[in-house]
Amino acid sequence: MNEKKKKLVYAAAFILLISSIFILNKLDVFAIKSPQQFKEYISSFGILSPVIYIILFTLVPLTLFPDSILAIASGLVFGLYKGFILTMIGALCGATLSFYISRLLGKEAIKKIIKKEINYFEEGLSKNGFLIILVLRLIPLLPFDVISYGAGLSKIKYKDFIIATLIGIIPGVYVYVNLGEKSSSPMSIEFYISIALLLILFISSYFIKKKIDVEKLKVKIKC
Repeated sequence: MNEKKKKLVYAAAFILLISSIFILNKLDVFAIKSPQQFKEYISSFGILSPVIYIILFTLVPLTLFPDSILAIASGLVFGLYKGFILTMIGALCGATLSFYISRLLGKEAIKKIIKKEINYFEEGLSKNGFLIILVLRLIPLLPFDVISYGAGLSKIKYKDFIIATLIGIIPGVYVYVNLGEKSSSPMSIEFYISIALLLILFISSYFIKKKIDVEKLKVKIKC
């Protein structure tokens, strides 16, 4: 890419970033503190709620807003099955956005977006990328968006990245959305089961993280 084209890409990406943050700010998304508040906010859009939800989930990487709050809220708003499908779509769109922002803008630009220490993957990710991303996606203790940004900085093929993401996020999305749906009846057996599933998810993630030395899969960049 020559210097002129590079400047145009940077300018377009910068405009997209600023415009998206401006829109999210105007929509008072940054004022949302809990899944319940998000439920009320999304519900206010009526029949457009599913579309607005997917758009917001897609833009989450630009704000690093907690994905878990959105996923739990989707269960409250849409129920388990619809919420699960919408969250999967939104998460894949958000992961794709992060991936290509990294691929287009490079390490220095991503460091400015994240504004903290980030990790990106070794050159070997281009060979074992599918397995590595799959393992990392199965560990919800690791930041979802940072993994997506990091993958974009590597040589992994997009196809491998997105398929591994699709499979790897299924358990976490299901647990969070299920928790959101069942939280409308906090004294029910189903709610306690959803809490138990959440604990199982995190305990499993902890042991996966201990079993597999994640740091060996990544190279650390200090911002």
